[in-house]
Amino acid sequence: VFYGAGLRMQKALADFVREGGRPDQLVMLEHDAVFTLGRNATRADILVTPDFLESNGVSVHETDRGGEVTYHGPGQIVVYPICNLTGGREDVGRLVRGLEEAMIRTAADFGVVADRLKGAPGIWVETPRGLEKLGAVGLHLSRWITTHGIAFNVDPFLPHFRWIVPCGFTDKGVCSLRSLLGDACPSFETAMDHLQSHLCEVLALDLQ
Repeated sequence: VFYGAGLRMQKALADFVREGGRPDQLVMLEHDAVFTLGRNATRADILVTPDFLESNGVSVHETDRGGEVTYHGPGQIVVYPICNLTGGREDVGRLVRGLEEAMIRTAADFGVVADRLKGAPGIWVETPRGLEKLGAVGLHLSRWITTHGIAFNVDPFLPHFRWIVPCGFTDKGVCSLRSLLGDACPSFETAMDHLQSHLCEVLALDLQ
């Protein structure tokens, strides 16, 4: 799904769930290669020129989510939980922890130990190269309606992350199930099925 189309999809679903009594929506997809700038990002976080990006087929989008710059692309599961948190669920921290927990459990299904890192949303893995991020979190909240969400790396093209300062960290890397597991890496569809199951479990979603 092209990133611009994903933004339009989120806006339409946010308008849908804003009406009382309508179910939350869980969008799971794969984007084209794109760098997205969160509210705390600057163009200086992109380390290559616009011409270089264009020649390599990578676009750039500014967004209203929290955080700095990140990368989306083929081989990465992107999840947009479009939720109406009014009516007793006004706790975005709980949602973030739930999203992280679903990614932690998904990684564990395939033998990867991931955990949270204080002050750094997302999930992290201790590797021989140091701490590396396996999954990212970046949400937007408007009148208790959530958009944006998480990105979980199954088998994206990791060199693209070296063209940015990912999520503002210069001293930590990025990993994927493929970089950690090699040939034992699950297929994209298998990883997505596991992630969906854990999201429904930890967020108490009744899949319809």
